[in-house]
Amino acid sequence: MEKVYDQVLDLVVQKTKALKLGDVSDPGVQMGSVIDEKQMQKVLDYIKLGRREGRLVTGGEKLVGDGFLIQPTIFADVSPKAKIAREEIFGPVLSVLKAPDFDGALQMANDSEYGLTGAYFGKANLKRAAEEFYVGNLYLNRKCTGAMVGAHPFGGFDMSGTNAKAGGRDYLRLFLEAKVVAEKI
Repeated sequence: MEKVYDQVLDLVVQKTKALKLGDVSDPGVQMGSVIDEKQMQKVLDYIKLGRREGRLVTGGEKLVGDGFLIQPTIFADVSPKAKIAREEIFGPVLSVLKAPDFDGALQMANDSEYGLTGAYFGKANLKRAAEEFYVGNLYLNRKCTGAMVGAHPFGGFDMSGTNAKAGGRDYLRLFLEAKVVAEKI
């Protein structure tokens, strides 16, 4: 994995810089703003922290204008123990970590108190990823996230949920209250 780190990082940065940002009511826009000013400030605080914990590769600023639009931000050379690598930011911030091999990458991924979603791209180790990557939703060789509503259950492990999945047919039970009535006749 170390041998392709720079190549993958360059490709991710290139794709990120090509994203069209703005008002999501425009069908050509690929990324909109965060939900509100409070979330924007939280993300900007993580970006400020990221400047100390990693190497800023692209982004890192609020875009000028109305709304809460933040540039997609990528930090490279991030330690597995860095806050920006370990916490759920819920904003356009990506931490890129270097793993020596598949075992090292799996160890880093599983060494988290969160486990909502994970993804693995590759030809080798697909079965191991499916068995050993500890997340509620694992995507193999496809984009990370994008559960099919009504068909694909969605929910996480550990601090990313209680493992109750949303989106599948079993999810309906979470909206029901069981009631038992006993009567002696």
